[in-house]
Amino acid sequence: MKLSIIAAVANNGVIGNKNRLIWHMPADLKFFRNKTLGHTMLMGRKTFESIGKPLPGRKTVIITQQKDYKVEGCDVVHSFKDALKLVKNEKEVFVVGGAEIYTQAIEHYYTKTIYITRIFASFDGDTFFPDIDEKHWEMIERNDHEPDKDNKYPFSFMIYKRRKKPIA
Repeated sequence: MKLSIIAAVANNGVIGNKNRLIWHMPADLKFFRNKTLGHTMLMGRKTFESIGKPLPGRKTVIITQQKDYKVEGCDVVHSFKDALKLVKNEKEVFVVGGAEIYTQAIEHYYTKTIYITRIFASFDGDTFFPDIDEKHWEMIERNDHEPDKDNKYPFSFMIYKRRKKPIA
């Protein structure tokens, strides 16, 4: 199984505020859809509730500490470790948030790729993406985009791969 992270992150590390995305970037939504379609997504309960429903064409695994939490059409587990056991036979699994789940995933050796949409603006927020330690991660691709009529802010799609050996 290949574990990948996908996130949209502002310049100041913000990924959300009050359990909501702060910006509306159709290009990022299309990127997210294209990457995750046909795959399994792991997410925390709050992230799922911010989305509001299972996304079509994807299997959803929700991680929560609430023992009685149930959602029709989704698998519910109670730890990141349990989620990994559940999806161990999948080809590629995407971690889609929130901050606590990202932190667990970025440190896990199964995680090989990070897809970041970097929004080149700073926002007030209460949820942050963990730092990408360049000793362990190498940016292998970057595609820059200027704002346009649909996307208010400049942004880049960035792909990071885990280094085989960390830089000292």
